Amino acid sequence: MKTIANLIVSLIVATWVIAIAILSLKNVTPVSLKFFTFTSIQIPFFLVIAFSVGAGIVLMALIQPLWSFSGSRKNKDDDFDEDDFSFNDVR
Repeated sequence: MKTIANLIVSLIVATWVIAIAILSLKNVTPVSLKFFTFTSIQIPFFLVIAFSVGAGIVLMALIQPLWSFSGSRKNKDDDFDEDDFSFNDVR
């Protein structure tokens, strides 16, 4: 099952890489980013997309262990089993 998950993840990453490559060929016009009153230098649009995707991948890699940590802590606090509340034994 883990190999299927790895295959799906690699297909998603490969799709993003191909999409960035296509966008880089089509969008070489320079753009400048504006955030409130700050304006960046003009850089090609495909670089903005590439840096955004890269930052998203890095942030998700950093956040993912926090999700598993909070999920494992919640499962340890469970003091009951599903068998304790089964209604199939009604006589």
